[in-house]
Amino acid sequence: MTEPSEPTKDLADPAELLAAYLDYYRDVVLRKLDGMSEQDLRTSRLPSGWTPLELLKHLTNVERRWLQWGFLAEQVPDPWADNGRDGRPDGRWQVEPEESVDDLLTAFREQAARSRKIAAGANLADVAALGGRFGEGGEAPTLGWILFHVLQEYARHAGHLDVARELADGATGE
Repeated sequence: MTEPSEPTKDLADPAELLAAYLDYYRDVVLRKLDGMSEQDLRTSRLPSGWTPLELLKHLTNVERRWLQWGFLAEQVPDPWADNGRDGRPDGRWQVEPEESVDDLLTAFREQAARSRKIAAGANLADVAALGGRFGEGGEAPTLGWILFHVLQEYARHAGHLDVARELADGATGE
């Protein structure tokens, strides 16, 4: 897999810049996982206990929770699917043994494509619909806020994957 590169320095439109950085970090995550053995993908080397595959599943569900269930207010089955069978919002990330690496990678790529489509069809100032993640009568964030929140999740978790990958096999870099 080729090393991802940040968006070009002449990019100034906030929506385009945000979309480009989200894609950059999606690519960083995929690159960090690329070449890891299945055992390394399913093994934690950190005191918190999460595995690289669990983090991938978490990021897939972060996008689904914030953009489909959150921004569009679509009713999605099991919005906390990354938190295992109990489905609690504060539960520990889990990947079931029967979930394959290929299926989790495909789900991530498909969710990223769905998120791109949602973001491209709206303006950053548009407010999330009520009835999904944001209940009736509550305050809902703008698409811009949601996308920045998702971006910070990616930036933070890409750093976590840096550490996990280095501990697994010594690989470093973006």
